[in-house]
Amino acid sequence: MTAHERHEQHDREDGAGHVSTGTKETPGDSGAEAAIPELVIISGMSGAGRSTAAKCLEDLGWFVVDNLPPALIPTMVELGARSQGNVARIAVVVDVRGRQFFDNLRESLADLDAKQVTRRIVFLESSDDALVRRFESVRRPHPLQGDGRITDGIAAERDLLRELRGDADLVIDTSSLNVHELRAKMDAQFAGDEEPELRATVMSFGFKYGLPVDADLVVDMRFLPNPHWVPELRPFTGLNEEVSNYVYNQPGAKEFLDRYTELLQLIAAGYRREGKRYVTIAVGCTGGKHRSVATAERLAARIAAEGVETVVVHRDMGRE
Repeated sequence: MTAHERHEQHDREDGAGHVSTGTKETPGDSGAEAAIPELVIISGMSGAGRSTAAKCLEDLGWFVVDNLPPALIPTMVELGARSQGNVARIAVVVDVRGRQFFDNLRESLADLDAKQVTRRIVFLESSDDALVRRFESVRRPHPLQGDGRITDGIAAERDLLRELRGDADLVIDTSSLNVHELRAKMDAQFAGDEEPELRATVMSFGFKYGLPVDADLVVDMRFLPNPHWVPELRPFTGLNEEVSNYVYNQPGAKEFLDRYTELLQLIAAGYRREGKRYVTIAVGCTGGKHRSVATAERLAARIAAEGVETVVVHRDMGRE
């Protein structure tokens, strides 16, 4: 049975127009049903974009496992079925790094079919010329080239993956695609009608302790007077209402927050277009105790009000 026929049969049995989840009866559970996670297997040529495709699914809320031995895929699905719906979609990256495990993939696929697991195979393809350029640009050998040339490794991998490519439900040729275009293709296949969410972390920090290395955007609040020099406010942090009000009663504070929020709306729209799903906004002051904390709290509230999932972290608060 081909992959297409397998999915058509599943749709008829499920009475649904799409393949998203299935159910199975758990032995000894008196008819209780456990949801079988939807499964996507990502494979294809080394250098063709498997990691990008996996990252895209992770950003869409899939539970992603990289380089899982194929023999463990059915076990992974069973564990997901026991998660009470917490793991509804699983993506597994399978590639030639598995080497001795890769031969087990066919047996695992047969096992999944016997258990009526909804699965799709995504195969990332690319031309020899494109793959050679990519390996040469990063100065890394092909996993299968051994003592030979890059082209020898590519040829060996194509031969190894030929049967899997024939069984793939979706083949994406990335020869002329950049990262953003590949993400767009994955989004089109797996995001459904919902736009992938942008998630934000707003982090307060103190400049005297160093810039956060993972910051995408940095805001410097040292243009405002420091509550540290107000004796009655010094012991408290920016979480204190009096400290926060002091900071935001200063000239330019509210105007800054308004305009920066508007700027973030433009940036967020651009991030979504470019396939970026996570952003870290670092808000700094001298010690990371007063102005940065108060601003991070207010800025996070503004971002959350725009429908962006937001987390606030105060990196250096309490450090002094």
